Amino acid sequence: MKTMWKAMLLAGAAWSAASASAYAQDVPAGDATVDEVVITARRREENLKDVPVAVSAVSEQALERQGGVDITILQQITPNATVQVARGSNSTLISFIRGIGQQDPLWGFEPGVGLYIDDVYVARPQAAVLDVFDVQRVEVLRGPQGTLYGRNTIGGAIKYVTKELSAEPQLSLKGAYGSYNQVDLIASGSVPIGDQFAIGAAVAKYDRDGFGENLTTGAEHYNKDMIAARVSAEWRPTEALSFRLAGDWVRDDSNPRHGYREVQALNSAGVPIAGGAPLGDVYDTKAGVGDDNQVETKGLSLTAAWDINDQLTFKSITAYREGETTTVIDFDGLPAAILDIPGYYADDQFSQEFQLTYTGDRVQGVAGIYYFDGHAEGAFDTILSQAGIVIGTGGAVDTKSIAAFADVSIDFTDRFKASIGGRWTRDEKEGSVYRANFLGATRSPLLGGTPRAPLLVRSDYTNENTFEEFTPRVSLSFELTEDLTTYVSYSKGFKSGGFDMRGDVILTPATVNGYDPETVDSYEIGLKGSLYDGRITFATDFFKAEYKDQQVTTQVPSGASIASFVDNVGSSEMWGWEFEGRARFTDNFSVGATLGYIDAQFNEFFRFYPAGATNPLDGSVVPVGGVTLNIASMAKLQNTPEWTMNYNATWTFDDVAGGTLSLTPSASFRDDSQMFEFAAPAIDQEGYWLYDFNANWVAPGGNWKVSLTGKNITDERYRIGGYNFPQSAGVLFGNSVVGFYGNPATWTLGIEWKL
Repeated sequence: MKTMWKAMLLAGAAWSAASASAYAQDVPAGDATVDEVVITARRREENLKDVPVAVSAVSEQALERQGGVDITILQQITPNATVQVARGSNSTLISFIRGIGQQDPLWGFEPGVGLYIDDVYVARPQAAVLDVFDVQRVEVLRGPQGTLYGRNTIGGAIKYVTKELSAEPQLSLKGAYGSYNQVDLIASGSVPIGDQFAIGAAVAKYDRDGFGENLTTGAEHYNKDMIAARVSAEWRPTEALSFRLAGDWVRDDSNPRHGYREVQALNSAGVPIAGGAPLGDVYDTKAGVGDDNQVETKGLSLTAAWDINDQLTFKSITAYREGETTTVIDFDGLPAAILDIPGYYADDQFSQEFQLTYTGDRVQGVAGIYYFDGHAEGAFDTILSQAGIVIGTGGAVDTKSIAAFADVSIDFTDRFKASIGGRWTRDEKEGSVYRANFLGATRSPLLGGTPRAPLLVRSDYTNENTFEEFTPRVSLSFELTEDLTTYVSYSKGFKSGGFDMRGDVILTPATVNGYDPETVDSYEIGLKGSLYDGRITFATDFFKAEYKDQQVTTQVPSGASIASFVDNVGSSEMWGWEFEGRARFTDNFSVGATLGYIDAQFNEFFRFYPAGATNPLDGSVVPVGGVTLNIASMAKLQNTPEWTMNYNATWTFDDVAGGTLSLTPSASFRDDSQMFEFAAPAIDQEGYWLYDFNANWVAPGGNWKVSLTGKNITDERYRIGGYNFPQSAGVLFGNSVVGFYGNPATWTLGIEWKL
């Protein structure tokens, strides 16, 4: 079956490539040709065709045609990308690009894909599942972006670009009603005050009943209760000087998500627990830990730009962000506190960036310095009723980072260009970890439980470390024609080291030393442009990456505790191919396709096995002194399907009830993927298709729009996350193997009015 799917995908890829030479088309309404799309992937405005980077630029119109409600739609329409809601959460973001990312959102851990709101780096993933409103476009930069975007962009970067204020008054009102009593209300607008000043604001309220129910408490499960707002003010006192003040706020009061039990619950003796069988509906739960959940984040930024002359522009970006989360996750999914995890997170960050951009006839470039000061803290309990204890864990990590960067492009001829850049980064980190066992299966004093002395202190340490890295980038590009550009590039990225906030000194004494950074060397060759006067647009690339000193988080039950450790386990290698294209067959019919293929393999995966353990490679008993083994043959990169694909088509019909009607069906495919580095058949996700549909009717003059959107219209059940604590790993954890699921079939009817 899998071979058949691959054959179909290859056939589709061949058809897509063939269409570039067999058909001619105009671009869909609302889109621009690849040489007209302006992006800021290299921190300066450039046409998409001229940027030697694999980047997807998704406009607001394209997001609407795909029925995108939040940025997780990027997972369906971007090659080799995983962009989804983190397990056990409603609005925490998990991202992987080309096999590189970070699944664990715990404070102190760094992402592998950087998220930016405009030019401001968002350090923490909580409330980072940004809803699509007040957005101009989203840029997805694939591959390491260490030169211009810094550390923690070794997989790539996602840039959420908000709308600029208009010189004319604007007002937009949107409303939508859909399945499960979904009600979305969005209002946005801006108004100029004189010739030099303008203000704008947008607010969105999202409500929806749950897809399932907590059968223990009666609460909605997988519901949505969120409000978000953005405000901005722009002042241009002179033609050469401008200021933009922007603020954003998000509050998520949706109920917590508890996992769906995939296997029968067992007690410490291995006997089935009554009522512990998997439920009939994957969106239901029997969790008893409660329904309290709240996430709140806010940010403020000031961007100042000064055009010194026709060639030089100086820019300052000052930003502050903070957030707080209180939540509960019931890993066992049962009324008893077999494996319950209440917790909280809090963070704040300050950043300052100065940029100097030069634009000459033959030379263009940007240089700057960047400073970041961040604090992240939290605490969580592991409540184990079968052991009669709670393991309390708390701590904090402080990060101070400074960087200097430059990137220069030289046009040797009108067609041949080169770009070279580099970034030096220095991170100073201080981590504090406290972990202790407390008697009684109730909340620990760390989370406001009954004050009591610890039964056993497992960790209580503070340590610090400094990490430095230079990340270069070089590229060569050549315009084959006025409309086609090919390029080759090399880039390096690194993700900072740190300290394991779950570190257990008793089980893993070396955890106090922390873990080292990881690096990626990436090589890429690409071709992008348009054919037939821009009627066909496409971009394609081949890449190879060498991933070293990989940080892998492992949690292994050990008696009445959980041994958590972050190892720099070794290295891996990945190579692949990506294609994005769009073609119009007639003036009223167009098709688009994105395809991604990746072959990702561990070369080294080292793990220490103590004396008496079973050697997983040959089944022998590990001798005295223990042994470190390379178990790369047993491991696989998580959240990295071999194939990803999206097909979509748009039919446009004029003079339908006096307006214009467009219909866009789409289909997306994700190949088999694992939740963790080692296979967990009960929760690993097999390949699946999702089918969506969108219809838009725009009234004459464009003031009114009515839309109908169907998502996952075949009601596919697919997992987007999971936890794996099987009975074989620890008898006190209730055989808790749980999955978290993507949304079921939904239909939404929307209406929009614009001034």
